[in-house]
Formats: sequence, structure tokens, C-alpha cells
Amino acid sequence: MQPINLKEDVQPLSEFRSGVSSFIQQVTETKRPLLITQHGKGVAILTDVEEFENLTARLDLLESIYKAEAQINDGKGISHDDAKSIVLKSIKT
Repeated sequence: MQPINLKEDVQPLSEFRSGVSSFIQQVTETKRPLLITQHGKGVAILTDVEEFENLTARLDLLESIYKAEAQINDGKGISHDDAKSIVLKSIKT
């Protein structure tokens, strides 16, 4: 996901309401999220669907890696040689 440009990607809710379609177009074209504020505080993020899907896919991958690391630390993993053997056997059949 692209970082937020603080000069262009922060909009008060009142301005967002009056120009929703232009802000959606901005998010789609720039691939940067839009921070929507209310009373000077961030209340919502508008982001491109493709960027959101990429972000959630990366999060899922990281969670899987952390889970696997925890399993290895708990002694639930298998050796590299055993894993290699399992993979090679599955390829041959």
C-alpha cells in the first residue's frame, strides 16, 4: 500500500461528503488511502479495493509465518530433510 500524502490524502468529512466520487477516483488512480477526519481526528480510511486485497493477503501470510514460527519453537516442526523428503515423494507420485 502506498503511504498517505498528508497534503493530498487527508480530508474532513464535510468535504468528503460533497465530493465522494472525486475522492474515490483519487484513491483508485493514486493507489493511496484517503484519511477522513471529523473534528480534526481521523475517523475512517478509504482505500482502493486492489490495495486492500494486497494488504490483507500480506497480513494473512505474516500471520501464517508467525504461527509456523511458534509451532517450531514449541517443538512441533519437522526437520528440513524430512520436509524435503515429503515434498519429493509427493512430486514423484
